[in-house]
Amino acid sequence: MHTRPRSHPGTAAPVLPEDSLAYALLTTAQLVADVVAGGTLTESLAKLWIARPATPPGVRGAILDLAYGTLRDFGRQDFILDKLLQKPLQEPVQSLLRVALHRLDTRPDTAHTTVDQAVSAAATVLGGNFKGVANGVLRNALRQAVDLNKAADADMVSEFRHPAWWIRRIRTQYPDNWRSILAAGNTHPPMALRINPLRATRDETLESFAEAELPVCVLPNGALLLERPVPVARIPGFVEGCVSVQDAGAQYAALHLDLADGQRVLDACAAPGGKTAHILESADVMLTALDTDPARARRVSENLDRLGLKANVKTADCRDLNRWWNGRPFDRILADVPCSASGVVRRNPDIKWLRRSDDIARFAAQQKEILEALWQVLAPGGKMLYVTCSVFAEENREQIAGFAARHPDCRRLSIADQPDCQYLPCAEHDGFFYSLLEKTP
Repeated sequence: MHTRPRSHPGTAAPVLPEDSLAYALLTTAQLVADVVAGGTLTESLAKLWIARPATPPGVRGAILDLAYGTLRDFGRQDFILDKLLQKPLQEPVQSLLRVALHRLDTRPDTAHTTVDQAVSAAATVLGGNFKGVANGVLRNALRQAVDLNKAADADMVSEFRHPAWWIRRIRTQYPDNWRSILAAGNTHPPMALRINPLRATRDETLESFAEAELPVCVLPNGALLLERPVPVARIPGFVEGCVSVQDAGAQYAALHLDLADGQRVLDACAAPGGKTAHILESADVMLTALDTDPARARRVSENLDRLGLKANVKTADCRDLNRWWNGRPFDRILADVPCSASGVVRRNPDIKWLRRSDDIARFAAQQKEILEALWQVLAPGGKMLYVTCSVFAEENREQIAGFAARHPDCRRLSIADQPDCQYLPCAEHDGFFYSLLEKTP
């Protein structure tokens, strides 16, 4: 991917060959610029693939790697650019420099190629007016690398690659391991799988992975952790519904819910359906799955179809009981509520920069409303598992403590001999919070 741009008849700017690094750098820069403007990476990627459906897999992979990597390192790039520029450049040139700096940091062996291709990309935007600036900034970044990195390591946001408010919150709430939590948020996420016992045994699955030369290890909760992530097309038994991709931390939900055959179960915020499917794989229950968005509800149904599972999937806000509840209480409720997603930020690195400190209080208020509504549909003696993929106490332990204080009929049940369970992000799984509540008769 090292090709000079070619001129295109009838246009002033050159056109970048699709298989060039310059093309990947510029396309990624446009994605990052969308995030800077307040959009999400997921939405921008969806629009990109719709607009460019014929993008070759190799090019698509290069764009994804650059986009996720750049957003994980975002705070550091802006610190360095602030040292090298008098003022920020217009988008997408500013983001093009961010992407190029990320690649210079992660691929120092290809520094010359990165600078050359970034300059070629800059020549195609804004009339090529910033071609010389891009060249100068990147070459200065290389020449001053030692001093710039030393200064960057002394800056909180640059060193930990998270917003200042986020760092302060984590440091206050986790004084003993805040550094490891932040570091985990900047890593590549692990890839874990869940075995569908209705279609395959563990021994059969492990044998098929050995034959495919895909090393895996079995975690304490039964999840399979791949030694390295691979495309789902390479996963034995995926198409047949024998296994599903699901983070190992998320696989605790069905285990902690205390399921039994014949129960009426509600998955209140079900999409994309991983936990829904795990519940149905674990016990023969009558399950209702809700989601507010029709497209996301369809995805739940599609995932269940692949696995040969059945549920009553509805599109509704779980708080609007009149819209979906028939008056029959549930024995078990999974309340996997909307949250800051601070425990899965390495999978969605744009979240770090799109979230604001006061968002946490808004999520907490929404979670409170959901808990209050769902408690009404839980049968006496029934159990509700409250789940977030957050590491912030306001959404987790503080939320549950407040709910229990308001409800004398709420009994907090232990999980693994603890009042609740906060799984922190690590090499094996993402960050999740679990609290099991029983409604006393």
